[in-house]
Amino acid sequence: MSVTCRFLLPLLLALTLLQGCTVSRAQIRRADAVVAATTNRSSSCDQPDHCATPSPLRAAALEAVAASTAAQPVHVVTLLDDSEPALAARINLVRAAQQSVDVQTFIWDQDDAGQLMLDELVRAARRGVRVRILADQLFSFGNVDLLDRLARISPNLEVRLYNPTFHKARTQPLEFAAGVLCCFMQFNQRMHNKLLLVDGLIGITGGRNYQDRYFNWDDAFDYVDRDVMVGGPAARAMADSFDLFWDHPRAAPLTHLRDVNARLLGDTTPPDWPAPKYRRPQRVAQLLQAAEDPAWLQAWLVDPSLQVGKVDYFSDLPAKTDEPDKRRARQYTGHIMRMVSGAKREVLLQTPYLVMSKRAQHIFRVLHRLSDPPRVIVSTNSLASTDAFAVYAMSYKHRKRYLTKFGFEIHEFKPHAPSAAVDNELANLDTDAAALPPDLVSPDGPARARFHLLGSRGSNNRPAPLHSEGRRYGLHAKSIVVDDAFAMVGSHNFDPRSDHYNTEAGVIVYDHAFADQLRHSIMRSVQPENAWVVAPRQSKVPVLTDINQAIGTVSESLPLFDLWPFRYATSYDLKPGCQPMRATDPDFYACYQPVGDFPDVALSPKLIITRLVTAFGVGAKGVL
Repeated sequence: MSVTCRFLLPLLLALTLLQGCTVSRAQIRRADAVVAATTNRSSSCDQPDHCATPSPLRAAALEAVAASTAAQPVHVVTLLDDSEPALAARINLVRAAQQSVDVQTFIWDQDDAGQLMLDELVRAARRGVRVRILADQLFSFGNVDLLDRLARISPNLEVRLYNPTFHKARTQPLEFAAGVLCCFMQFNQRMHNKLLLVDGLIGITGGRNYQDRYFNWDDAFDYVDRDVMVGGPAARAMADSFDLFWDHPRAAPLTHLRDVNARLLGDTTPPDWPAPKYRRPQRVAQLLQAAEDPAWLQAWLVDPSLQVGKVDYFSDLPAKTDEPDKRRARQYTGHIMRMVSGAKREVLLQTPYLVMSKRAQHIFRVLHRLSDPPRVIVSTNSLASTDAFAVYAMSYKHRKRYLTKFGFEIHEFKPHAPSAAVDNELANLDTDAAALPPDLVSPDGPARARFHLLGSRGSNNRPAPLHSEGRRYGLHAKSIVVDDAFAMVGSHNFDPRSDHYNTEAGVIVYDHAFADQLRHSIMRSVQPENAWVVAPRQSKVPVLTDINQAIGTVSESLPLFDLWPFRYATSYDLKPGCQPMRATDPDFYACYQPVGDFPDVALSPKLIITRLVTAFGVGAKGVL
């Protein structure tokens, strides 16, 4: 037997055993009995409304539902661009809940933002509100002791993990690799939906997970993200979608997970719920104060809201890779595609990962071939602003196709964009942890990094090193505006992973005023101080330039060995004293100066990997 066989056969046997090693029914019954016997059943409230805090957000949603008819729905819609209002809205709604809170997310970390939300949900459950948390297993919790507490902290709180790897709550790096090898299609299908729904009346959906960097609370690298808060009849569709995921076999109760089950059976002592240990407690206290301040809520959340008519909430079906040909499985993806394909004047697309699926490529190719094609403006990350450097390599590889075949006007986000730095005033307040009581300060510091193949799509990996210094920002918002008529905010990245693997969700608002709000927000990100423009290289030596472009075109089309270093396009920055213009303008090169293919990025292993993935990684596009 060869050395390869002697290595692979035991590995495959181990993978098979891991895949089939489920918790027995007897073990589940025993763990369920432990939970039933040791759950803390104390209540902090005996009032019919479960001591809910009055909320103008919930009240507006209730009014919208009351005013709606089947023929004429009424919704109150609030665009949540700024980080602090997005978090304060969540806290306010959880405290206002009278009956139920349902939360669905891709990432739940145990940093300040993650602890704060979890503590608020536990408090809601203890006052009698039914709380259900459904988190994708791969990047959520991962602390078995914490899940043991959550399983028994209140009879009103239940947690389930979606698609657990090898029936466990915590995935070790080797198990991550094993999951890819043994059962790729199931392992690679993640629940990317984000939803918080209160009392079936009002919900928040979009791009944000429960981690500091999604709320501008990370000291080094934060995301520019976006949610939308919707109150009205569309909340019914949110509730129906959540129930589909909650009841699906891939949504595993905690007692069904091998490591949590063993923990419960090994320690039947009733758990406590210690107060959170925040790294920046003063900042958390200010956020909590804002979440209950009527004047602050009015200025940041009530006044900017719009009353609109039709709003659709769409979500793919759970485990959509199981039935890829089933139309409803890709309902949200399909609706986005139809939305874009009908564009007449303009498509404004913001996505952190500019990697087009085949269907999306076809749509944009057809649009660009029209006699009067719509303008397509794309806001996306630069290598300097993304932490998913391997994904960026695929965007870099196909720049020529995007510019010439699809007519994209590409603006890549700068890592120190001024618009991100002034995201909101509360997030930038400086706090002195040393001046605070020691029992309020976490001894653990920043949240630990999590394993992820070839860079992050939301974990704690850091982006490539830069020449410049200072706090960095990257785009994570996923939004589309079509013809200033309707707009989408959701979790869909418009890439192969969102199309074929992950389940996605979001809302489409059919309202000119909302579309205008969203358009203004995205266009702010493409201003010259916030983004570089990707455009063709200026032709200086015509014959040599033509030869270079011909070789580059052949190299880009190859499935492997795309090694030609001189690309068709590069990044440009606006010169002082010039006005912004399109790359097709005859005066473009007089007003824009080239700044290189990877501006501000220092030589590092991540830069080298980006180049290697560009050359050899095209087959991994759907995985990345």
